[in-house]
Amino acid sequence: MIGKSRTRPGGNVATAWQALRDAAAGCTRCPLHAQATQTVFGEGPLDAAMMAVGEQPGDQEDLAGLPFVGPAGQMFDRALGDAEIDRGRVYVTNAVKHFKFEQRGRRRIHARPNAGEIAACRWWIDQERALIRPRVTLMLGATAARALLGRAIAIGRERGRAIDLGEGGIGWVTVHPSYLLRLPDRIAAEEEYARFVEDLKAAWALTSP
Repeated sequence: MIGKSRTRPGGNVATAWQALRDAAAGCTRCPLHAQATQTVFGEGPLDAAMMAVGEQPGDQEDLAGLPFVGPAGQMFDRALGDAEIDRGRVYVTNAVKHFKFEQRGRRRIHARPNAGEIAACRWWIDQERALIRPRVTLMLGATAARALLGRAIAIGRERGRAIDLGEGGIGWVTVHPSYLLRLPDRIAAEEEYARFVEDLKAAWALTSP
């Protein structure tokens, strides 16, 4: 049966989460730590029914040390609002905890994490999920899906259906909000945004006991 009990084992989850966050601050599991400003760990309620996993921090997240505060994060917030989901009830994090970029003049341009970098960071995601135990893990984009599912996927094929994550909980795949920002055609962008909001609604509906 897909899903699992929300009953927690003994112990102080907040203390364990803080220790995990502190450990991640010194992470050297892959070379990305060398160029990034800092580790960007997840944030949100530690009893969240939904965990949203993105790709990696962007430029603004790297500087602020917080996930989903840049343009894609603002798009995500807007979509959550339109889906009538309080972001304060969602734990947000990334598959990769350091910003990967290419320097072009004064600008730092996003570069996609490779399979080795995603695999190196999988341990942190596993620990976050073990502590928070979300009913639904929302995978925003192909990198997040690869991190959680352990394989490359086609978003179009996996999108919009519940996936048993094996160790418990439900996975739900959709696009990353940055995809919506890159669409040049206004009508197509509006249609894709509406579809994204529907994905969020459907995923949130699965959090009910």
